[in-house]
Amino acid sequence: MSNRMSLRTLLAVAAITLCLSHAPRVRADDWPQWQGPNRDSVSQETGLLKEWPKDGPPLAWKVGTLGGGYNAPSVAAGRIYGMSHRDADEVAWALNEADGKELWVAKLGPAYTQEGMPQGKEGPGCTPTVDGERMYVLGLGGTLSCVQVADGKVLWQKSLTRDFGGQIPTWSYRESPLVDGDKVIVTPGGDDATIVALNKLSGETVWKCKVPDAPAAAGPGAGGPPGRGQGRPGGPRGPGGGRGGSGRSGAAYASAIAINFDGQRQYVQLTAKALVGVAAADGKFLWRYDKPANGAGINCTTPLYHDGMVFASSAYGAGGGLVKLGMLPGGGMVAKEVYFTKKLQNHHGGIVVFDECLYGAHGGNEGGNIVCLDFKTGNVLWDEREQRRAPKGSIALADGRLYYRVEHGTMLLIEPSKKEYLERGRFEQPDRTRAPAWAHPVIANGKLYIRDQDVLLCYDIKAK
Repeated sequence: MSNRMSLRTLLAVAAITLCLSHAPRVRADDWPQWQGPNRDSVSQETGLLKEWPKDGPPLAWKVGTLGGGYNAPSVAAGRIYGMSHRDADEVAWALNEADGKELWVAKLGPAYTQEGMPQGKEGPGCTPTVDGERMYVLGLGGTLSCVQVADGKVLWQKSLTRDFGGQIPTWSYRESPLVDGDKVIVTPGGDDATIVALNKLSGETVWKCKVPDAPAAAGPGAGGPPGRGQGRPGGPRGPGGGRGGSGRSGAAYASAIAINFDGQRQYVQLTAKALVGVAAADGKFLWRYDKPANGAGINCTTPLYHDGMVFASSAYGAGGGLVKLGMLPGGGMVAKEVYFTKKLQNHHGGIVVFDECLYGAHGGNEGGNIVCLDFKTGNVLWDEREQRRAPKGSIALADGRLYYRVEHGTMLLIEPSKKEYLERGRFEQPDRTRAPAWAHPVIANGKLYIRDQDVLLCYDIKAK
């Protein structure tokens, strides 16, 4: 009996070892999901160039056959992953990290035709989330796909509209799924399922969270426990000049983050109406803060968590707000406002925190520029509005430098400083399309990646 048990144990160990030996291994300097390893637009990589040559860092390789799309790539275990529209199909693809050669392309379904608004119609905005042997992508029409990274085989799919009653936002679904433990988190924005958690292996529903509406009796934009706060009806006009927003959808365009506070795991998301926190274990609604959500529901920026506080921002006349999380005597949670400022209205370029400073673009459709704010007070430390050296764009941080991509395509290297704007390099990409340069810069394994629709450019930024 004991011998048979020992044999079974050895066989089980051997099987596990074999599986692990064939599983992709994510490296420390990979960028396996939206906004990097920790979803904060910060890379832990070191040994990168502190200044760029006059014409920028050397181009390692480029490809020009990706198809349309605004999503930034993810980089994991020697491969690069992304999404596109190719002809009549919505697809996911994998490239070899060393040279950009295409390894596979997977058809996910018909390309979604965005009605009404022209912005972003070229293709998906979701950055794939790579998790071991699988990755997760969300199409414009709300199809969530689990794809095998080895060959692109589609393992399962769910529809945020058909399966959860979600309403497609005006500019389609742009969220990048969050994988946390054995769950994948997405935001259908449905009446009974604002946010949902699915089993990442099977796609089965783990829980659904309905974010309640804020009662009209509360003060506008109040932070606090469930039931406090008030959304603002109406609001500014959208990018196309007509009424913007998410219509009936509770989903906006931001991607959720996972945080730990006071021993509890929770997911934080900027929906069409508010910044909210829900319990990771069962989807229980915990808290809300309305001010960072603009009245049109065009909320795109991923929330930022730092030192027990959450910062969120949007454009269209709204701004940025910081809340400090806390526990109530009865066991509930409160999100108490620290400050709210209209000096950082971030459209969709993202925000990073470094040395207790917030860096990001301030401005919406009218344009804008990079600004630096004190994280704890919201005070403006410097503003590039007058000099216009760094117009509105997207941002990431690596090895003590800000990588900033202007919407018209210029790539900047900026040294973080509390006192002033310090530029350490800039260049113009080749093969620039006429589409806005909305895909965020990605830094992984000594390389800088820039997506521009069909084109993906790979630059060598490792210090020699």
